[in-house]
Amino acid sequence: MAMHENGSAGEFTFNQRLLQEFYDSYDEELEMELDDRRLGDGEPDSDDQKAWRKQYFRELLRMQGELVKLQDWVMRTGHRVVIIFEGRDAAGKGGVIKRITQRLNPRTCRVAALPAPNDRERTQWYFQRYIAHLPAAGEMVLFDRSWYNRAGVEKVMGFCSDHEYEEFFRSVPEFEKMLTRSGIQIIKYWFSITDEEQELRFLSRIHDPLKQWKLSPMDLESRRRWENYTAAKEVMLKRTHIAEAPWWIVQGVDKKKARLNCINHLLQQVPYEEIESPPITLPKRNYSDDYKRTLLPETMIVPDLYD
Repeated sequence: MAMHENGSAGEFTFNQRLLQEFYDSYDEELEMELDDRRLGDGEPDSDDQKAWRKQYFRELLRMQGELVKLQDWVMRTGHRVVIIFEGRDAAGKGGVIKRITQRLNPRTCRVAALPAPNDRERTQWYFQRYIAHLPAAGEMVLFDRSWYNRAGVEKVMGFCSDHEYEEFFRSVPEFEKMLTRSGIQIIKYWFSITDEEQELRFLSRIHDPLKQWKLSPMDLESRRRWENYTAAKEVMLKRTHIAEAPWWIVQGVDKKKARLNCINHLLQQVPYEEIESPPITLPKRNYSDDYKRTLLPETMIVPDLYD
């Protein structure tokens, strides 16, 4: 079939190339899912498993489309959203954050994952270092762990005094009420997994060289102190579940179901609607008769090893 710039063959090839670009972009999602399955038992999937995986991808992509609409609405209206993700180590917080942010604009949907406070930050008002990460108008901020560290790891590991711990519970309801009065919407999720599931996920990380970086000495110690973390979690939920910023529990033993359930619930928490956008037209490229491209030295080119 002859190739003509304006002919049907040319249009067919161009459309095929666009379709391939579309598939390539969604391969990224498949890569993340394959990473979750790499240490599986090697048995072929049953028909039910294949059907569920197909449903999972279909629902995930549909809801990611809705998240794009939500972000457009947030940007246009100047809404401000804080989403807090808490839970035990290996509970699946990072996985759902990846799926939420994957197709969103990182300039207006940011992830805040703060390291342990330094010496200077330890002398500040406890909430001070978190304030710098709060959203401006038209922004969404996802906290991968948050100021609730004080009610969890700091309490269990003895990194705060009893006085600081009690002061946190006196302050945090007022702090969150103040934020909501200023127009910031706060959505708080606790990812819940079983003792057996955390053990399995930790073992998976230990035996997977590509995941060992996820395990810190603090994570391993948290495994030993499971019951202490349980007690701390129960106190935290009881004392910080307020009408202005309630806690929502995500059942996280099944990662895929947890992601879909969390994203679906999140979409229901923000009163967004689809924003009509003007059609986008790609402008034609300008051509100049005197333009000459400068050839780069071969030594600068990355070797082309793959066909």
